[in-house]
Amino acid sequence: MKQYDYLIVGAGLFGSVFAHEARCAGKRCLVVDRRAHKGGNVYCEDRDGIHVHSYGAHIFHTDNKEVWDYVNRLVPFNRFTNSPLACYRGKLYNLPFNMNTFYQLWGVKTPQEARAKIAEQRGEYAHITQPRNLEEQALTLCGRDIYNVLIKGYTEKQWGRSATELPAFIIKRVPFRFVFDNNYFNDLYQGIPIGGYNALVDSLLDGIEVRLETNYMEHREELDALADNVVFTGCIDEFFDFCNGHLEYRSLRFEHKALDMPDFQGNAVVNYTEYEVPYTRVIEHKHFEFGTQPTTVVTYEYPDKFLPGKEPYYPVNDDKNMSLYKQYKDLADRTEHVYFGGRLAQYIYADMDDTIASALALCKQLL
Repeated sequence: MKQYDYLIVGAGLFGSVFAHEARCAGKRCLVVDRRAHKGGNVYCEDRDGIHVHSYGAHIFHTDNKEVWDYVNRLVPFNRFTNSPLACYRGKLYNLPFNMNTFYQLWGVKTPQEARAKIAEQRGEYAHITQPRNLEEQALTLCGRDIYNVLIKGYTEKQWGRSATELPAFIIKRVPFRFVFDNNYFNDLYQGIPIGGYNALVDSLLDGIEVRLETNYMEHREELDALADNVVFTGCIDEFFDFCNGHLEYRSLRFEHKALDMPDFQGNAVVNYTEYEVPYTRVIEHKHFEFGTQPTTVVTYEYPDKFLPGKEPYYPVNDDKNMSLYKQYKDLADRTEHVYFGGRLAQYIYADMDDTIASALALCKQLL
């Protein structure tokens, strides 16, 4: 009999939820993670009482009541509502695209005026019936002003290539809201864990053995020998030793700054949409929890190439990579006693609620 029923590789949300549910079901679990902390990308660092989102802004939002109730049983959430701003050449615009945005762009004051302006600008590109790239797709959906001011530069920075070189399917639609409402998400439930995301992860992993700074790929044989089953949340191509080739990602890098002032930008998130500004957004963390500290911490978020040793963030879900992922998925489906979950193992960009729902679904299947 082995020492553990489940070895969970990765102490992020997927692995932590699975470990929590498995322990509640009476299973013996060991969680390992190559990083020096739990929580994966939702990890927060405490700086003078401010919970700094170390790997970029994480705002919990969902329309799944089961998931919302689940996380709130573990830790209470505050009422934070995501209302980001966009800065383009020194001017600020509200996001998502709503009546405030349209007024800032064109001075229109009614939904009828806004619809007419958008229709007029879209009409300039009515001759494009089969968009060949992201730029053509966006122009046919929203017209030149919204595209040039709020989409083009940000997207090109994010993906590291011209919009004319990006596939059209990246933008399937451009959501317009003809109301004066700056709430970015349509989801019914939204907030930040009171005390930061570490409180949520600590609650999930309470009473479970966790070994940090433990690289599963380097100690695979000895770790596999400890457990009957493995739940793997790392990169699926790495698990199979890149036998079919490397999946592509985009990465990010973060520059954190502590500032001796009570408030830097007056908002949790400000996007910078012009290409000439090298970062895509500035995050001021205290605003996630309505902080009143005398100082503040801001993070500049820069898109980056993904290379060995960097964190993979955004999968490049083009035809080539999706075909490659399918090969790895086929291998995974044939691998006994190993279960793959989470954004890296499933090669998806997943919101936190979807990650939790996916982990709960695997729990129902196995436990």
